[in-house]
Amino acid sequence: MSHPRPPLHPAVLDAQAKYHADLVAEVAAAVAKHDVVVVGVSGLQPGRRARKLLDERQVPYRYLEYGSYLSGWRRRLALKLWVGWPTFPLVFVKGTFIGGASDLSRLIASGELETLLAR
Repeated sequence: MSHPRPPLHPAVLDAQAKYHADLVAEVAAAVAKHDVVVVGVSGLQPGRRARKLLDERQVPYRYLEYGSYLSGWRRRLALKLWVGWPTFPLVFVKGTFIGGASDLSRLIASGELETLLAR
């Protein structure tokens, strides 16, 4: 069951926008420049899996890595707030956030990844 997001006070929106804004800007710039971007965390299997899926299909991508499971989590939280997604990797295709490695796998299996990349 989906719960509607409650309205956010302007001060909350402002705090979110300022929270590690440099990191969000860096990722946003990469998303604007590259057809596929994978944002991962060192040593985590889902990020490796996403890159392997793309490598197997010879899909070029930009990989950005921020910290390990225990380090850098506060900075990475800004990215989670930005996209509204709780886990890594974050995968973007043609500027659209599509989810993580499992979501990428589903897009590949359905043929939708090719459709998105052709746009």
